[in-house]
Amino acid sequence: MTGLAHDHLVGAARTSPDHAAVVADDLVHTFAEIDAASDRFAASLQGAGVARGDRVAVVLDNSIEQVIAFWGVLKAGAVVTVVNPASKPDKIAYILGDCDVAHMVAHRRLHRVLRSVLADRPVRGATVWAGGVPDTSTGTSFDEAVAGEATPRDPGTIDNDVAAIIYTSGSTGGPKGVMLTHRNVHHNAWAIARSLGLRSDDVVGCVLSLSFTYGLFQIVTGAHVGCTVVLERSFAYPRDVLDRFARRQVTVMPGVPTVFATILHMAPLDGLDLSSLRMLTNAAAALPPAHLERLGELLPHAGVVQMYGQTECTRVCSLDPALAAERPGSVGRTIPNTEAYVVTDDGRRAAPGEVGELVVRGAHIMRGYWGKPEATALRLREGDVPGEKVLHTGDLFRADEDGYLYFVGRTDDVFKCKGEKVSPSEVERVLYELDAVAEAAVVGVPDEVDGMAVKAVLALRDGAELSADDVRRHCRARLEATLVPSLVEVRAELPKTDSGKIRKAELR
Repeated sequence: MTGLAHDHLVGAARTSPDHAAVVADDLVHTFAEIDAASDRFAASLQGAGVARGDRVAVVLDNSIEQVIAFWGVLKAGAVVTVVNPASKPDKIAYILGDCDVAHMVAHRRLHRVLRSVLADRPVRGATVWAGGVPDTSTGTSFDEAVAGEATPRDPGTIDNDVAAIIYTSGSTGGPKGVMLTHRNVHHNAWAIARSLGLRSDDVVGCVLSLSFTYGLFQIVTGAHVGCTVVLERSFAYPRDVLDRFARRQVTVMPGVPTVFATILHMAPLDGLDLSSLRMLTNAAAALPPAHLERLGELLPHAGVVQMYGQTECTRVCSLDPALAAERPGSVGRTIPNTEAYVVTDDGRRAAPGEVGELVVRGAHIMRGYWGKPEATALRLREGDVPGEKVLHTGDLFRADEDGYLYFVGRTDDVFKCKGEKVSPSEVERVLYELDAVAEAAVVGVPDEVDGMAVKAVLALRDGAELSADDVRRHCRARLEATLVPSLVEVRAELPKTDSGKIRKAELR
């Protein structure tokens, strides 16, 4: 499956021009409208000096302007870097400098923040401002950039060119810019849609930031399938969001564990008719089995698809909800045109049930990390096929006899206590069985006697109470003695990355 990333949009505009593509701020935008607007935006960028291969930062909230800018940058032949506007100024400055951004699209309200950022790291080329050009700044307004009837010239893009640089959340170090080619993006949309069985009559409710691949691919996959995406700015007001999803009869809702934990906290969902939901998808982090069970009780008509992926390859596998009871804890089998296997420390392929690092090969593997050849070499290594690079994920997995994959933990998270390996995810699954627990993380901390001690850090549901003795008593009944937390800490909430992953480094 080859082609350019924006071929999906162009194709949808040709075959289903009047179909609703994106609903944002309760306004409906068709595929034809978005295709035409992104053409004009691309022509405006080219007129302002944007050249093939230039990096263009899109610093916008989830919005129709962000969607048009994303497609327009690609059509102009440039490389899009979607930046979360909620990021700290120093992170935005780092990203702009790291990938040598030449042009920028941002919202007027961010001018004060960006002014300090740009003082140290100016953008050489054009800036397009959504909401109007700030009084003390220069550039073009977004409305002007999509006005007129101009069409972009063909920049000569091929599918091996880099389409996007997506920055990792930095949960295990500084952010790294993952380079995804047009071929990567085009293939991923096809493979994800096929693995999930998405249809043109689906309505996808997206609360995920488009600055991450999980959110961004809702837009790209939606264009590939020709379905509608209801795009929300965030999930800060969950009741309002779910009310809009009910009115729009959303059929598919992608989320992360923190999103689904919020929904469970709202139960019962009185007054909300979410019977149109047929599928929930979960990625970014494992959904605790206890939460999975509660979601099934709360939304029995919506199957929960457990998935696994990384920014470096977007998606690896997914599990059919019908197999969840038969394969508890599994994240499924690989998506189409993908191979994944487990290797041991000595480099051999692991036997069924044996734990090792997951290795992935396929057309969706990143080009590498922008400007970081050493970090790239650690993750992209020679595979069995001469000349081919495969992705070493850094995540520990096991596979069963039928090829179903089971996430064990990150290699960086696993530690030894009393000489025995401790996989934090195994302990966390047990902690989430406690009704009082809203969030849980397990880390290793130095201990003079045991080398490392097991520490559990918890955030409790509103009004809930739980003692350290209660936690240890529960764990002792379900875990080996080595895995029982000797330290238990309760916090109001756990620190998270922008994508919703818990920052374990801050808990140690």
